[in-house]
Amino acid sequence: MFRFEDPIYLYLLLLIPLLAIIRFVTYRSQRKRLRKFGDPRLLKELMPDVSRWRPGVKFWLLQAALALLILMLARPQLGTKISHEKRNGIETIICLDISNSMRAEDVTPCRLDRAKMMVENLVDHFTDDKIGLIVFAGDAFVQLPITSDYVSAKMFLSSIDPSMMATQGTDIARAVEMATHSFTQEKGVGKAIIVITDGEDHEGGAIEAAEAAKKADMRVYMLGIGSKQGAPIPIPNTGDYMTDNTGQTVMSALNEDMCKQIASAGGGAYIHVENNSNAQDILDQELEKLAKKETKTTVYSDYDEQFQAVGILALLLLIIEICLLESKNPLLRRVSLFGARKKTAATVLLLLVAMSVNAQTDRQYIRQGNKQYRAGNFANAEVSYRKALEKNDRNPQALYNLGNALLFQNQDSAAVAEFEKAAKTETNTLRKSKAYHNMGVVCQRHQMFGEAIEAYKQSLRLNPHDDETRYNLELCKRQQKQQQQNQQNQQDKDNKDQQKQDQQKQDQQKQKQDQQKQDQQKQEPKMSKENAEQLLNAAMQQEKQTQERMKKAQQRPQKRSIEKNW
Repeated sequence: MFRFEDPIYLYLLLLIPLLAIIRFVTYRSQRKRLRKFGDPRLLKELMPDVSRWRPGVKFWLLQAALALLILMLARPQLGTKISHEKRNGIETIICLDISNSMRAEDVTPCRLDRAKMMVENLVDHFTDDKIGLIVFAGDAFVQLPITSDYVSAKMFLSSIDPSMMATQGTDIARAVEMATHSFTQEKGVGKAIIVITDGEDHEGGAIEAAEAAKKADMRVYMLGIGSKQGAPIPIPNTGDYMTDNTGQTVMSALNEDMCKQIASAGGGAYIHVENNSNAQDILDQELEKLAKKETKTTVYSDYDEQFQAVGILALLLLIIEICLLESKNPLLRRVSLFGARKKTAATVLLLLVAMSVNAQTDRQYIRQGNKQYRAGNFANAEVSYRKALEKNDRNPQALYNLGNALLFQNQDSAAVAEFEKAAKTETNTLRKSKAYHNMGVVCQRHQMFGEAIEAYKQSLRLNPHDDETRYNLELCKRQQKQQQQNQQNQQDKDNKDQQKQDQQKQDQQKQKQDQQKQDQQKQEPKMSKENAEQLLNAAMQQEKQTQERMKKAQQRPQKRSIEKNW
């Protein structure tokens, strides 16, 4: 398989017709000037050594050499390895209920999020299978046609929300009917329809649709999510719950009986989804029972550079152009061979040869490192890539491959440095995007979510169609949000623990003070019973004496004194 690694340089081929037009205009102008000197026939006889066709041949030789040099810049490559891969797989259509009742939180974190997590785990277990995605509520539509692109499946899954459906309700029959028409036309391959719902079918006809799917050699599996007791349906961003016309809170419960009837009619199985992995294991076992069909895929890999051959052809054309003289008589024009223009052309040729040899040696080390890398010998691959960088320290491919070799040796910091160098020196936007993508992967592995998000954003700016980077970016944002939430929860917990410790210290200090008071009271001397009786008797005697003195004073005659008014 032939391809160009940098096809953007092929636009430079537009210079070929442009130069041809310029040459044609110049040739006509030259003919007009010659006619001013006299008759062309007479002038031809006066210039017997001038050739009419040699200048044109030399011009087109230069044009061909220029075209080949442009092709060298585009880096032609040829697939040197062709492999035929055999795959055994099934086809699966997932019908996901996104009605408002799926917001209920009787499973963690809620019914819809739990269903998404289960689908994502199911996709992770797929290797050679095909998957499609249908969302439904009161109506149904295909969210993702059946495909082997698991990255796109996860990306579309993350964007699902009940607000996507204008018509609410639960029309299981419509979803199953649409799923039966979404499979490929392959025969002999197992086809499964997985319906994830809480079973609140408001439209009817689901059993009939499941029977029709069974007749078409399809199996319908019902995954009931929720509890039989039911749970209220929260309204997003309000903290309230949905109510009916009478103002009563709506309770959404799992209709397990109806799910079992649909699964039985569809020839599949009913599985109850709870807050564990039992439902996932049971579903995997059921899907393993389906028939798998073998398919062959032709894969081209190990692209090898072919610019050396193109460079040799360009070099030969330039040599022929130099050796081909414009005059007819070589003896009279021998000196012109070493003219200024010829010396310049020879210098250019020598530079091209030197660059070709240098690039070839550089590429040899890279190819050697690639073989060692594919064999899993990452240490030797690192050595080869470093040798390539000794020849050309600004080779972006060597820098990028060296970063990958270091990454598999768990030298993450060194790998990030090499990816950063590759991104700075690389001119191809796709390869530069891959370098930023790998930087994001390393940062995400070390939970440096801020740096990872910036790297993924830079990668998407260069290649907006990279679904894997877009999925990693969304996953990284979710992980960053969860990390921040965990940090906030941990901080709140630490604050509560600190408050509790402060309260315990205060209680301990208070207890210590009370204990000190009790100790002081214990240390004070206690009065004996005899001392207390003596003090009481002394007080009684003193009181008695006081009363006797008062009686004597009252019995004495009182004297009356009159003040004289002077």
